[in-house]
Amino acid sequence: MAHVFVRPGGEGWVCPKCSRPLGPVSVNVEYMGASFMVELPGCQSCGKVLVDDELALGKMLEVEKLLEDK
Repeated sequence: MAHVFVRPGGEGWVCPKCSRPLGPVSVNVEYMGASFMVELPGCQSCGKVLVDDELALGKMLEVEKLLEDK
């Protein structure tokens, strides 16, 4: 069963595994041999990280295209 991040009552995101609020977490993102440190919402307890639709289909897609063009 997949874990799904939830936003109870329109408040901050909550980890589906730990039921704890998400906070900023430093994450190493790798793509095509390039490595980037980014800060994303994540669970301080289990380390799960949230990549929302806006980030995945917006900024990350834009960076992916730039890297593939090189």
